[in-house]
Amino acid sequence: MTFSDRSGAVSDPIKIKSPMDPMTACHVVAVPYPGRGHVNPMLNLCKLLAGDGRLLITVVVTEEWLRLLAAENPPRRIRFAAIPNVLPSEADRAADMPSFVAATQTKMEEPLEKLLDRLDRPVHFIIADTFLNWAVEFGNRRNIPVASLWAMPASVFAVFHHFDRLVRHGHHPADLSERGDERVSYVPGIPSIRLADLPSIAFMADQRLLRLTRSIFPNVSKAQFLLFTTIYGIESEVVDALQEEFPFPIYTFGPACIPYSGLQTSAAADYLAWLDAQPPNSVLYVSLGSFLSVSSRQMDEIAGGLKDSGVRFLWVARGEAARLQAACGDGDVAGRGRVVAWCDQLRVLCHRAVGGFWTHCGWNSTMEAIFAGVPIIAFPIVMDQVTIRKHVVEDWRIGWDGRRGRLPSELQRREEIAGMVKEFMDSESADRRRMAARAKQVRKVATDAMADGGSTNQNLTSFLNHILNV
Repeated sequence: MTFSDRSGAVSDPIKIKSPMDPMTACHVVAVPYPGRGHVNPMLNLCKLLAGDGRLLITVVVTEEWLRLLAAENPPRRIRFAAIPNVLPSEADRAADMPSFVAATQTKMEEPLEKLLDRLDRPVHFIIADTFLNWAVEFGNRRNIPVASLWAMPASVFAVFHHFDRLVRHGHHPADLSERGDERVSYVPGIPSIRLADLPSIAFMADQRLLRLTRSIFPNVSKAQFLLFTTIYGIESEVVDALQEEFPFPIYTFGPACIPYSGLQTSAAADYLAWLDAQPPNSVLYVSLGSFLSVSSRQMDEIAGGLKDSGVRFLWVARGEAARLQAACGDGDVAGRGRVVAWCDQLRVLCHRAVGGFWTHCGWNSTMEAIFAGVPIIAFPIVMDQVTIRKHVVEDWRIGWDGRRGRLPSELQRREEIAGMVKEFMDSESADRRRMAARAKQVRKVATDAMADGGSTNQNLTSFLNHILNV
């Protein structure tokens, strides 16, 4: 790929966190889809917009998410407002994803409308996650411009947007065990992609979830703007193809998950002190997602593989941290590895000791890896992650396929994991040196986008001008 750049009932009182600036002329309401992978990029886009100083932004979340965001310290011109908990809990949504997605599409609009009617000033502009398909119709009814924010790769948007072509060409449904290596070349902006790398086919056997996902796309054409958290320089072909189809501006803000004002540092932690003591580029950072992760059986194989590899590692395993630390071998691993429940991921990825990232290929994590210039072991689990693996390995050439061509349902054994990790982190390997050099090149694409005159910088200026002139 060629890289490029271009220029219900509402609580009483209303729950708002942080004071309003009465001098702000333009009021924007931002409504993220209630999932961490969507909330974080929405908040970071809001921080970018608020930095201009001419907007007041009200971020609307559920009361549960307001509690989850209690530690957030938003800039002066960003505040939080809450609607009641009309959705299944964040803690349980993975158990029945179709019901959760359906609830976001049917139960949020009414309480949001009541909330907006009770806010202390009129709403001039709405930014809503694309999955909240009702937001566009709501804005059109009230004559409020709406920008639809897609928090995944533009390529994944294009696949769903052109889903009818998959059906027409006989590629949905398809048996991946027999046809997974067949390549599709009729999605505009995507020259070639395997069936196994299409999220709509690989992980949407649940027809209800597929219908719910497809239902969001007709309303996108009724919005006034389409926003992507991608970097234009790494997805220029598909972004340009989409721009030819839509009559309104499309803007990219990647890497939007990065706090552009500088890395937010946290208090010193044991894992940071441990990283400080490691040689440069010697540590493999492992994180396989905060929402959906691999099976416990696969976790145990990974633990065994890391133990056997002899490679230094830092593994974020959340609730399973204590068990997996023991599985890695507490005594043996104490000097060369850590398993922790949480870490400041961006700070870790940018640490001089970290030389690789084993990731589930969540979009936010991938953007952070690109920002840090760190090579990737791609280990996708679900949905857009298989497409991101394809980009990482085939298109951007900044990582290896940790699945080794297998489907996520197939178990990776510790012996294979140990060999792969050892080879991946071998600083003397020619393949490793080429991959690391490529990761630095892609990092420059990201930093150039964020710099003065870059695509992200210019898009931010243009989008702000649209908002301020509504």
